[in-house]
Amino acid sequence: MNLTFRAALAIAFTLVGAAAQARVVRLEIASKQPYGSFRSGEYVRWDGRIIGELAPLPDAIPDLEKASRNAKGMVEYAARIILFMPADPTVGNGALLVDVPNRGKAYAHALYNSPRQLPYQSGNLDAGTGFLEDNGFSTAEIYWELGRGADLPSFVDTEGKKRFVEGVGFAIVRDAADFLAHEAADASGTQNPLAGRINRVLASGKSQDGRFLKTFLLHGFNVTGGRRIFDGMHVFVSGAGLLPILRSGTGPGSSADGAPNFADPEFPGVHDGVLTIGEIVEKAKARGEIPPKMMLINSTVDYYSLRASLGRTGAKGTADLPLPDNVRMYDVAGASHVTVPKIAGCKLPPGRLDWAPVARATFARLDQWIATNAPPPATRLMPLEPANGNPTVLRAPKNLPDAVIQIPRRDADGNPIGGVRLPDLAAPLGVHGIQNEPLTSFSCSLVGAYAPFPNAPGATGEKTLSLAERYKDQADYVNRIRSAAREAEAAGFLLPEDAAVIVNSAAETPISSQPPADSAPR
Repeated sequence: MNLTFRAALAIAFTLVGAAAQARVVRLEIASKQPYGSFRSGEYVRWDGRIIGELAPLPDAIPDLEKASRNAKGMVEYAARIILFMPADPTVGNGALLVDVPNRGKAYAHALYNSPRQLPYQSGNLDAGTGFLEDNGFSTAEIYWELGRGADLPSFVDTEGKKRFVEGVGFAIVRDAADFLAHEAADASGTQNPLAGRINRVLASGKSQDGRFLKTFLLHGFNVTGGRRIFDGMHVFVSGAGLLPILRSGTGPGSSADGAPNFADPEFPGVHDGVLTIGEIVEKAKARGEIPPKMMLINSTVDYYSLRASLGRTGAKGTADLPLPDNVRMYDVAGASHVTVPKIAGCKLPPGRLDWAPVARATFARLDQWIATNAPPPATRLMPLEPANGNPTVLRAPKNLPDAVIQIPRRDADGNPIGGVRLPDLAAPLGVHGIQNEPLTSFSCSLVGAYAPFPNAPGATGEKTLSLAERYKDQADYVNRIRSAAREAEAAGFLLPEDAAVIVNSAAETPISSQPPADSAPR
C-alpha cells in the first residue's frame, strides 16, 4: 500500500469514522411482494427497516456524542427502507440506485418511470414506464429525515429540551448504501438480498435531496472505511446551495423542510455557505477522495425561484466558473421545477413540459459513464442575463452583497434559448417556463406556467405568431417534432423509445385543436 493511499484512508477514518465504528447491525424485512414483469425479468418489492450503530465520536456529526447510547456504548438509529430488485439474483445490470426521499416521499419512480401524459408525483411507487426495471437497475429507497421514516438519536439539552441529532440522516444513507453494496449479511446473520449483485452505486436526489447529496459529499460522507459510497450522483433541480441538517433540532419537523423563497428570502443555511459544485469537489479532493461522476440538471423556473445561477457563478459576478472534469451540468429549457397536471390557487395554469425523458436519458448516460467510461454529453446550459431587480425573480440574500442573480435569455416568442431542448420546445405550441403567481406561494413559484400560442392570426390582438402562421399544416409540425427528436437523441438527451412516444403524441394531436393550457403536461 503506497503512502498516498494510506494517507487517504487515514483522512477518511478521522472524518466520519471507520466501517467498524458505523454500520448496519440489523436488516428487518416486514413484507415481500411481486412488483411486475419487465424486459429484464420479474421484480420484487421488499419493505422493512434498517437498524444501525454509530460510535459517538466528537466532531463527526454535531452533538452525536451527547446522544443516548446502547449497552455497547454505541448510538443507534433506525430507518425505513424499500427495495425494488430482480427476483432472480442472476438478473440485473449490476447497478444499485439509491434514491434519497424528499420530505418522506420517494422520488425515483416519479423521476425515471413517469409516463408522458400523467406525470408522477413524489411518493408514487408505481412502475409506470418501467424504465428502471427494464434496464435491470435495483433501487433502494432509504429514508433519512426526522419524522419521515427515520428514528434519529436524541438527547436532552441544558434547558431540558429534547433534541434530535439530524446529521445522522447522512450516516443512515451512507451506511445503508454501503451495506447493500458490499456486505453479505447483517450482524445477526440476516442475508443482504443484494449481496454479490452490485458493482456500482448511483445516488439520485431531486430538489431538497439534490442539496442533500451535495452536502453529503461536501462533509465527507461519501467515504467509509476507505471506500467510496456513490460512484455517481444524479442531482436534479437542486438550485444552488446546501441542506442545513448538521445540527440538532427540537422537532417535530425537520430542519431540511424550508428553503429561501419570496416570503422568506433570508432563510438561513442554504445560500450562506458553499454555492457551486466546483467548491464541493475541490474540498473532497483535498481530503484525498476520488469524487463521484456527477450530473446536475436545472429547470428554467429554478433560475427565477431558486437562485440557480449562483450554482454557476458563485457569490460574485456573472461569469460561469469552470466545472470539474467529473461534472456535467444541463439546463432543461422551458421546464418547471415540478410538473403537475393541475394546481389550485395559482394565477396561471402550471407548466406542461415533460422533462422525464431528459431524466431517463441523462441517468442512462451517467450509468454508462461509470460502467464503461463512455463520455457523456457535454455540458449544455442556457445563456443568462442579470435579473436587474425583476420582481418575479428571487433576489440575492443580504449576506451575499456581491451576488448577481441571473435568468435565462428568451427569444422573440418568450421561450428560453439554449440549453437542452426537448422537441416540444424546439417546435413549440406556446411559451414554456413562465413564472407563476402569487410568488408568496412556494408551490406556485415552482410549477411555472405555460401560455399557448393563438390558433389563428389576430385571435388575441397581439403580435405573437399564430400556429397557422408557424406551421404549414399538421404534417409540417410533426416533421419538425421528428427532426428535433432525432437531434436530441443524437446528442444523448433522448432515448429512442421516448423519441418515438413524443413523435407519436405530436402525430395524434391536431395543432388546430391543441388541448387547453391546464390539461396534462406534455
